[in-house]
Amino acid sequence: MIRRTLPAVLTLLLSTPLLAGQQTLFSFVRPASVVTVATEGTGMPQYNAEQTAEGEVLRRVVFNPVERPTLRLSPQTGVWDWSAGQFLTLRLQSAMDWALTVDVTVLGSDGRTLTSRIDLPAGPAQTVMVPLKATSPLSQGMRAGPPMPWVLEGQRLVLTSSAGEIDLKQVVSVSLTIPAPKVAQNLLIEKVGIQDDDLAYQAAYHALIDTYGQSTRGRWPEKIVNDEQLKAADSREQQQLKGWLVERQKQPLDTYGGVVAGPAFEAKGFFRTEKRDGRWYLVTPDGHPFYSLGVNAVTADGGRTYVTGREGMFAALPGQGDAAAAFYGEGNNDDGNASSQGRAFKQGRWFDFYAANLQRTYGKPCAHVEGQPAADCPPPALDDTRWQAHTLDRLQAWGFNTLGNWSDPALAQAKRLPYTLPLSIVGDYASISTGMDWWGRMPDPFDPRFAMATERAVAIAARDHRDDPWLIGYFADNELAWAAPGNDPKARYGLAYGTLRLTTDVPAKRAFLKQLRDKYRNQAGLSKAWGIDLQAWELMEDPGFEAPLPNPEHPEIERDFQYFQQVFAQTYFKTISDALKWHAPNHLLLGGRYALSTPEAVKACAEFCDVLSFNFYTLKPEDGYDFSRLAELDKPVLVSEFQFGSRDRGPFWPGPVEVAREEDRGPAYGNFLKAALAQPMIVGAHWFQYLDQPASGRLLDGENGHLGLVAITDVPFAGFVEAVRKSNLEAVGQLRSQLEKPAP
Repeated sequence: MIRRTLPAVLTLLLSTPLLAGQQTLFSFVRPASVVTVATEGTGMPQYNAEQTAEGEVLRRVVFNPVERPTLRLSPQTGVWDWSAGQFLTLRLQSAMDWALTVDVTVLGSDGRTLTSRIDLPAGPAQTVMVPLKATSPLSQGMRAGPPMPWVLEGQRLVLTSSAGEIDLKQVVSVSLTIPAPKVAQNLLIEKVGIQDDDLAYQAAYHALIDTYGQSTRGRWPEKIVNDEQLKAADSREQQQLKGWLVERQKQPLDTYGGVVAGPAFEAKGFFRTEKRDGRWYLVTPDGHPFYSLGVNAVTADGGRTYVTGREGMFAALPGQGDAAAAFYGEGNNDDGNASSQGRAFKQGRWFDFYAANLQRTYGKPCAHVEGQPAADCPPPALDDTRWQAHTLDRLQAWGFNTLGNWSDPALAQAKRLPYTLPLSIVGDYASISTGMDWWGRMPDPFDPRFAMATERAVAIAARDHRDDPWLIGYFADNELAWAAPGNDPKARYGLAYGTLRLTTDVPAKRAFLKQLRDKYRNQAGLSKAWGIDLQAWELMEDPGFEAPLPNPEHPEIERDFQYFQQVFAQTYFKTISDALKWHAPNHLLLGGRYALSTPEAVKACAEFCDVLSFNFYTLKPEDGYDFSRLAELDKPVLVSEFQFGSRDRGPFWPGPVEVAREEDRGPAYGNFLKAALAQPMIVGAHWFQYLDQPASGRLLDGENGHLGLVAITDVPFAGFVEAVRKSNLEAVGQLRSQLEKPAP
């Protein structure tokens, strides 16, 4: 490994006091008359400042239990010119025994604002740095930044994100608010200032990732410091896996992992669904009930992260001639979707830390010719066969029985675990924005080109799997934008609103207008029903047409939106279902893997799919959807993603569902699985995902979550894995007990 030479700016950083460029705007310890301090629902009960246990002198501010208690600073005359500044700095300390959430709002003379939320930890005073331009960890290529506070040159620093935009030459106030405290909260504050350089910010991200792809900012039990530890961990695990696999072989399971208990189901040679005694089941090709316990993204390429342009973030990257240099590659994830917007470092050269660590663990040594330098050896090749066998051993030993979405196809070919496949329908068909479009706009199923693209995608996907009994079925895409986030009408009916804004060369727009014309005949009928004054029908054909919001006085608006969205979803799922029945009649259509959905989309999915699938990022399935409404559809449900993460194992993002510590992930998994088993329509649950995401951000969108069963080093999180294994075995045992109960 080679050490990267520090850029000139970082050389300067190491030789310059990091807060030397700070100018005090206002001191609460020595207040000046040039600033006006206003309080709303707040107070400063003591006239003088007070000394903390660490010997620092700060002023106490009490935020009372009202909706928005606020402390506001403003210039006594004129405005502030902060155009030379890069950060607003605040010296703060929680005067409570717990962390405080403090909102900061910088107001410009034109009414625009810059906002930031401070998560102020308990403990000694911190210097909080708020960027004066919209900034987040995405500007460094990752979803979440390094842990804060961070001690630098003896000072505890908290770097925050900020949103919005203001004219920094025309600043009229800065406000601190604690949102809706239930009881009075005490904050200690020394001063507010402006920082005119970003050296501290750069230092926070410098040498952040070590040789193995781990964070350099923490310690945890599974952290690796040398190659010998990797090999020792692998050796210990192999012995454990042998014992667990022997135990699995003793379980009464059929070839596919189905439960051999109770009255048999009819064996039809492929996976199918059946409802018996009020409960839905997946049934194996051999005719036994199967509860799908799966893992998503079981691949060996999940450790890739972009390095181009941010080489200083990595403490050690392989240089030319190093063995690990074989794990560089080139990519481009600047796809224009919402998932890539606002993110820097999303194309160029990447390095695959996971593959490099696999090579370090069980790669074959370079076999060079004696007498020649080692540099003449060919680049190392990852032993895919070894990884595949080891991974399958793990999944079976840990009680899993399904390869979830986006898993390595070679794992399925081993015929050890049933698997699922995604359908990726790509084409030049029209599309519609619903307001979020995280993974892209909604495909227009009324466009004949969509049917052609679907036919092609299904034919390709089914080509090598048509007669494979190990394949459970196909997912119809993933997390489509059926609606926008939120509960307001424009979010709920984002598909209808988005369609009406388009031009009439979009087939969905023509279909919607035909629906309305067939119902109302002319603009007069529509105007009366919608409570608008539409002078000519052609005005609805114009791009950018803004439909009225649904309201109680005009209920037909909502009915028309619902009907269009229902027909839209029916057309979408029928198109896929018809193609699948032709090209893959033996396999199930597993639904749309909903993140955001509408009742119309779910109902249509139930009509044309064999299984409904949801990605539930909640503590239990019922928190993600109204199961009483699902029961009315009478369809089996698969939880196609769920997850629990923490911040104490390296990656900086805990994922959508955070628990306090690593030790809490296992109980959370067990509770989720028990809740899923209690729902008679749920036929399985798939964990997201096999591997932790790179701490510096994955290629796709910069996510850097602690989501995995194994770390970026391929070392399992032992406590979590043991808890997961126990819960998985209990789930199968519970299902067996239900099947063995005598019929009433």
